Amino acid sequence: MVNLRGKHIYLRALEPKDLEFLYRLENDTSIWEISGTLKPYSKKVLQLYLENAHRDIYEVKQLRLCICSLDDECVGLIDLFDFDPKNGRAGMGLVIASAKNRGKGMGAEAISLMCDYAFSVLNLHQIYANILEDNTASVHLFQKLGFEKVGIKREWVRTSAGFKNEILFQKINSNVS
Repeated sequence: MVNLRGKHIYLRALEPKDLEFLYRLENDTSIWEISGTLKPYSKKVLQLYLENAHRDIYEVKQLRLCICSLDDECVGLIDLFDFDPKNGRAGMGLVIASAKNRGKGMGAEAISLMCDYAFSVLNLHQIYANILEDNTASVHLFQKLGFEKVGIKREWVRTSAGFKNEILFQKINSNVS
């Protein structure tokens, strides 16, 4: 049985009460570079998204969960995307919304819990992550958790400062054939 509760955080499905959190996070221009966002989201669009968030990962090919502190504060989001059950893989994305909550192990715990879920429940063979080369905190975090750097996509992401390289990381579950 997979537990989505760690020592300091737990993962849960999105709920209607998360609208304000999503609105602040999705419209935070400081993270648009890592999320690929190009324009603000309205509350109406996010409300429609929340109304459909219950749909099955096999249908929509993605899963987004809230990262919550043990006192029930939503501190971030973790995603599986590009879910490919035939080839047993998915991408992973993570954001801890507030700088005050970063560097406290919440992201590491969320990644570990999501990997356990993906490997044991979804029976994935691998998870990959795309991380901007200058995002040294995320690079270190994913490497610490057993993700291996397998390539660099040169000048992959256009930013206001110019093009940036993106590193491709993979974590392979050797228990799945």
